[in-house]
Amino acid sequence: MGTVRYNAGARTLHWLIALLIIGNIAGGLLHEALDGVISIMPLHKAVGMSVLVLSLVRLGWRMAWTAPAYPATMTRAEVGLAHLVHVVLYLFMIAMPLTGWIMSSASPYPLTWFGLFDIPRLPVVKDSLLAGLGHEAHEIGGYLLIALVAGHALAALRHHFMLKDDILKRML
Repeated sequence: MGTVRYNAGARTLHWLIALLIIGNIAGGLLHEALDGVISIMPLHKAVGMSVLVLSLVRLGWRMAWTAPAYPATMTRAEVGLAHLVHVVLYLFMIAMPLTGWIMSSASPYPLTWFGLFDIPRLPVVKDSLLAGLGHEAHEIGGYLLIALVAGHALAALRHHFMLKDDILKRML
C-alpha cells in the first residue's frame, strides 16, 4: 500500500508558504546589512502580506479537507505535540504578517504589494503603544518562528531518516 499524501492544493500551499517565510526571515535579518546595496523592506512587506493571504487560504483549505492519518506507530503524546506545533505554526503564519502590517501602518514608508497597489494602512499612530507592541512582537516572533520552522523541519527529517515512516512523504 502506498503513502497517503496531502492533496496537491495542501502540498502546494505548504511549500509555497514555507519558501516565502524562509526568504522573508532571511530578508528581515539581512535588511540592515544590505541597506546600501538593495532595499529589501518593500519586498519583505509584500511577501509578508502574501504569506498572510496564502495562510488564510491554507487554513480554510485545511478546515475543508481532512489530513492523512498519522502512522499507528506514533504515540498519543507525539500526535498531540504534532497538532500543537501545527496550530502554533498557523498562529505565527498569521500573527507575523499582522504585526508587520501594524508596524508598517505606523511608519512613514510606503506599504504596497510589489508596487502594484497600495495596502491600506491600519489606524496605528507612530510611537503609540500598539505600534511598539507590534514592533516587539514582530521582532521576537521572528526569532521564535525560526526555532519553530527549524524544529518542524528537523522533526520531519527525523521521521524520514530515523523512524523511516511516511510522515515526510505525505507532504512531497
